[in-house]
Amino acid sequence: MAAAGDEAAAPLLETEEKAAAAYREGCPGCAVDRRKALNAGVPYREFFHIWIIILVSCLSISSLFPFLYFMIRDFHIAKTVEDIGFYAGFVGAAYMLGRALTSTGWGVIADRIGRKPVIVFGIFSALLFNTLFGLSVNYWMAISTRFLIGSLNGLIGPIRAYAIEICRPEHQAIALSLVSTSWAIGLIIGPTIGGYLAQPTEKYPMLFPTHSLFGRFPYFLPSLCISFFCFVILISCIWLPIFSLWAESDRKYGGLSFSTEDVGQVLAISGASIFAYQIFIYPRILGVVGPIKASRIATSLSMVLILTYAPITYLSRPWSQIAVTIASILKNNFVSTVFTSSFILQNNSVTQNQRATANGLATTLMSFFKAFAPAGAGIVFSWAQRRQHAFFFPGDQMVFFLLAVVELVQLVWTFKPFLAVPQQFSSS
Repeated sequence: MAAAGDEAAAPLLETEEKAAAAYREGCPGCAVDRRKALNAGVPYREFFHIWIIILVSCLSISSLFPFLYFMIRDFHIAKTVEDIGFYAGFVGAAYMLGRALTSTGWGVIADRIGRKPVIVFGIFSALLFNTLFGLSVNYWMAISTRFLIGSLNGLIGPIRAYAIEICRPEHQAIALSLVSTSWAIGLIIGPTIGGYLAQPTEKYPMLFPTHSLFGRFPYFLPSLCISFFCFVILISCIWLPIFSLWAESDRKYGGLSFSTEDVGQVLAISGASIFAYQIFIYPRILGVVGPIKASRIATSLSMVLILTYAPITYLSRPWSQIAVTIASILKNNFVSTVFTSSFILQNNSVTQNQRATANGLATTLMSFFKAFAPAGAGIVFSWAQRRQHAFFFPGDQMVFFLLAVVELVQLVWTFKPFLAVPQQFSSS
């Protein structure tokens, strides 16, 4: 029996030795493959690097939404209150437009020269231009700096490729869940910073006098804090827009009349829920139903949930805040399910030497639509606020109806012939 066991074990050992011998010195990809072959454990150090880098990337995206409505108001570019959403949408779109135009290029560069240079440069650009965004003195400066943050920050595609490459197949769900959880932490920290540190001279006059730098630039403090965080990380490494506009607009226009603190608190709590969900719940769901069915279920539920937002405006405080927090928790977790499942399918559809390019292309397409989404949402939001007494989906009900239609299109795209299923998931 022992001899039979030795014979059964020998081929596996010989296979690993032959695989190790096939690696070439000086080849970064070969070194990663060798570590995976010789170490069956979870690469905790590399996972931490992924977590912290994605966190930095998320902060500059999520921090502005709690104060964007008030920032546009203070620029005095909107002629009426109803026009604020129109202009705010383009500021939100500028980041994603920049990322859409450059993500594929950054992915190709990462495949040619390596992941680390692209990641480090992306963090540095976020540090620089996020600071300048906080110092914006007019509308066009705000749009320009947001565009530069997006176009020069090309780390999303390479870091997703890196997440797949550093671990064995059995750990890929954890690796990409880690991307979503770090993004969730960013959704906690970013809106909290933006919500509580914007307009500090009004909220904390004892600490920040009216005639200080922060009185002249009321939205500089949150940007400065995030840039400082980016600097620390740089040294160590060497559905948000429409919700915020709706929540902060006046109740007479179909909104909730939330303050920046209220929006920041809701986004922080819902972001915290993603962290727990992705760590403890999503891997089990993935093991039971697989990434494709998980996406279909989450999209279907999200489509129904989004239609419940508009009636929340009829609730009084604190019930409106409780209801919108619960809805945001569910919505964010549905979205994270779809995103993480899509990343798993995407990264298993290409070979290693094409993975960063594929992720860059995916980021380009995603950013392209995200660039148009805030601008389109701002336009639709302003239009909806002018039709409060319309017969068909009056006011903001039209906004959420259109979002539900988008969710329906997303659901259709999870079926053939639109979805190309990797071989290992074809059975599901």
